[in-house]
Amino acid sequence: MPDSPSTDRQLSSEALFHRRLVTTACMFAMFMASVEGTIVATAMPTIVADLGGFRLFSWVFAAYLLSQAVSTPIYGRLSDVFGRKPIFFAGATLFLVSSLACGFAWGMVPLIVFRVLQGLGAGAVQPIGTTIVGDIYGPADRARMQGWLSSIWGISAVIGPLLGGFIVEHLHWSLIFLINLPIGIAAMVLLAVYFHERVESRRHTVDYFGALLLMIGLGAVMLIAGQFETLDQTVIIVVGGVGLLALAALVLQERRAAEPILSAQLWRNRVLAIGNGGALIIGALVMGVVAFLPTYVQGVMGRSATAAGFVIATQSVGWSVAGVLAAGVMVRRSYRAAGAIGGVLLLIGAAILIAMDPGRGPLWAGAGASMIGLGMGFAATTFLVSVQGSVGWGERGMATSTNLFLRTVGMSLGAGICGAIVNLGVFREVPEAGDIVSRLLLPGTRESLGPQEIARLTDAIAGSLHVVYLIIAAMALAVLLLSLALPAGQSPTRPARQG
Repeated sequence: MPDSPSTDRQLSSEALFHRRLVTTACMFAMFMASVEGTIVATAMPTIVADLGGFRLFSWVFAAYLLSQAVSTPIYGRLSDVFGRKPIFFAGATLFLVSSLACGFAWGMVPLIVFRVLQGLGAGAVQPIGTTIVGDIYGPADRARMQGWLSSIWGISAVIGPLLGGFIVEHLHWSLIFLINLPIGIAAMVLLAVYFHERVESRRHTVDYFGALLLMIGLGAVMLIAGQFETLDQTVIIVVGGVGLLALAALVLQERRAAEPILSAQLWRNRVLAIGNGGALIIGALVMGVVAFLPTYVQGVMGRSATAAGFVIATQSVGWSVAGVLAAGVMVRRSYRAAGAIGGVLLLIGAAILIAMDPGRGPLWAGAGASMIGLGMGFAATTFLVSVQGSVGWGERGMATSTNLFLRTVGMSLGAGICGAIVNLGVFREVPEAGDIVSRLLLPGTRESLGPQEIARLTDAIAGSLHVVYLIIAAMALAVLLLSLALPAGQSPTRPARQG
């Protein structure tokens, strides 16, 4: 497969039209995968009311995210070996069949099982769609298109809750899973007809044992990170031990594998190491905001869920806008410049959140969230495009999927670490908090609490979240430093300066 796609001037009008249709298919795929989380979250109270099993509530999300994360790097490597199209079709088919099964789930346990399968399919949909766009565009256009792809996440974050709420209120919750079918089928048809790739015909030795060890090791680590508070201590020790053994065996396996599932060579590449490290930090940073800023708005400020939704929406909009703007900065200036702008914006956003107090209101929180969103759009897009541009076709699938995978790992770690900080701070100040915190978050039940009780709880939550925002500031500084460590002058159209 050639690594230098033709520019727009070199393509015929028919070829340009076909490329746009392939890009549309990838956008459909990205939207399908990204909207899944927000639309399901909106419908979960209704699903639980219908199916029961409230104690398994969190596993509906954990099962999907965990299986998606551990399968992502494996699909990336397989796409480098066998080509993008067959691996995408395999993953998308599994995703759509599992979505159909989720819509007809008869209980919470079957729903969780189907969500595991759905996540395994989603592990191919997002990274390979992103990789295909990286393949079919030249360096300058690649930056622009990845910026547009990143905006899909912001769009889905706004559309998902609205669409989910409409479906639950006026139709039936099963449709939140079934609407994936026409979108996914349209993406597959467009790719089948218009996407043509040339895969090098040679004998391959796929590292299936390494893939198994990777899934076991990373699955164990992410399970503990995401469900630490709900797991028994014995389970944590056993699962953690199995995970560490699997990862240790993976290191040995990858050293002797002819075609390792995780190539150590990729980590020796400076740009890849920086881009992947940045993706990990960005994932943790965004969860520190998305998961806990609504708690501040509702619990500390005493505002409605609508106000909290507005605050998070500003971050999503900021990410969408900045993802597109970052492409222009990368092409005209450099990866370093675009990433540094992202790091500075993240620091500004963190500073606004650190200075936040209940009297400043949701607009202040929205200002901080929007700065964080702008910073994420610049930094995340820059790290991804720089990673894709630093490797050839035969490694781009692995490089892309690893970057997206590490962002997901960062999200799990960020949610676990920030959640532990909040819980520790709240229960240290108010040991009897328990379910009282839940009553504080809802305007109706908040009124049943006394003024002194509300003051103690809000002070405890505000103090804990202040620590979280300090950690977010530290992560923002790390993103800035990593961006400044990118090679001077390197951009999608210019190699790094020598010397």
